[in-house]
Amino acid sequence: MDQSKKIIIVEDDARLAEIYKTRLEIIGYTCFIAYNGITALYFIQQELPDLVLVDIMVPDIPGDKILATMRASTWGKQIPVFVISNLNESEAPAGIRGLGIEGYAVKANLQDDQIDQIVDNILKVKPVEPPPEQA
Repeated sequence: MDQSKKIIIVEDDARLAEIYKTRLEIIGYTCFIAYNGITALYFIQQELPDLVLVDIMVPDIPGDKILATMRASTWGKQIPVFVISNLNESEAPAGIRGLGIEGYAVKANLQDDQIDQIVDNILKVKPVEPPPEQA
């Protein structure tokens, strides 16, 4: 895994945030934890991560507003975001998919090792096909 791949974990449950961080660092990612929306936006703007894992219900600025702020900015427009929330997607703020997310998972349905798979699937480098040879 490329050690330079950075992930911001936006999660107010410290225990869960540490589980995600530990699992992802073991497989080679560099992780930062933000326990509230203000810290999240600061870290995202400063670090320009390769991925943001965001909970919707975090203090100060909720996850959907973090995402909307990112998408309205030059620095956060292209950063991939995956939502992990206690809310079912049908209960999530309207239009969250329209803000461009990589996916959505409900915490209660997520096994610890699935976070590794989700992140790897989003960040894995796709092999570049060589151009066809000219005859």
